[in-house]
Amino acid sequence: MIHLAHISPNHISEIVSQRPLETHIGEQCQWLTELNPAALSQAKQQGARFALLGINEDIGPRANLGRGGSGPGFLACLKQLLNWQANDFFQAEQLLIVGEINLSIPVGSAEGLRRQLPLLDETVSHVTQQLLRAGLEPIIIGGGHNNAFGLIDALYQVTSLPVTAVNLDPHSDFRPTEGRHSGNGFSYAAQSGALGQYQILGLHEHKNSHASLQQLAQFNGRFHSYQAIWQRRQLSLTDAIADIIEHLHQGAPLALELDVDAINDMPSSAMTCAGVPLADACYYLYRFGRECQPRYCHLAEAAPSCHPAGFEAGMRHSGQALAELVMSYIQGRLSHLLPR
Repeated sequence: MIHLAHISPNHISEIVSQRPLETHIGEQCQWLTELNPAALSQAKQQGARFALLGINEDIGPRANLGRGGSGPGFLACLKQLLNWQANDFFQAEQLLIVGEINLSIPVGSAEGLRRQLPLLDETVSHVTQQLLRAGLEPIIIGGGHNNAFGLIDALYQVTSLPVTAVNLDPHSDFRPTEGRHSGNGFSYAAQSGALGQYQILGLHEHKNSHASLQQLAQFNGRFHSYQAIWQRRQLSLTDAIADIIEHLHQGAPLALELDVDAINDMPSSAMTCAGVPLADACYYLYRFGRECQPRYCHLAEAAPSCHPAGFEAGMRHSGQALAELVMSYIQGRLSHLLPR
């Protein structure tokens, strides 16, 4: 069963701590209690710009024959981000906490899980369309990277233009369209016509099948590999980002994607010890937020239970990293307003 769960005002105190002479983001941000045009319009009139939406599911990675655990990322992020300070660097009323799309399905076969995913795609697209139509910028956290398909579809439906996607990810997620899972969100989006251009930063040369790379090439997808930037140092991260920006389709709506399994030692279904530094992932989001006009930002695949020290350590680690990523994106979007 799929539903959008809002956070009750009665439960805010369980997430946000209070201290004398301090004001936290969670005490000044806005909280949505009902998803409808009137409520979204009111929030926007009260200063909301960014809509924080969670997706609590792990069937996409499991349908891809991977590990589960990507459900609690949104809650992990809230527990950190909303306890940061509301100060001159961020006016917290600009942040609207929408709630979390919840999907819970017992362990089953990969084929059975894949049959469930189209309904999740529809729900993700429907909710995101409402946020986009209200003039808000969604920041989506949690769940598998399969949800990129629903998000790209939402942006396509709202703009009626093929979407350009930029993705920091060791995997292309351009596997054959043999059934929905976390490894083919972008190939399904391309097949549907919603995705018009695709560029990948940090693609790992040894973690993508020949079939995926061939299909990506046929789509004219572009990438700068992890090995070229961080291992062989053939070009800098700054130059790689500049090249991606230079090749963006002009006038196309931009989807900004990040799979946290790109980040070194980040708890995820495909956790790696040879990944991108968190600071570089933050720079990626800041730079695109500052220089381009993304319509949404998607942070996928955080899996606290995959932390080697256990779930609680994973919640702290994931939450801190996700909060840094969210704020890096927001500061990029608001760079012209930051104190100097």
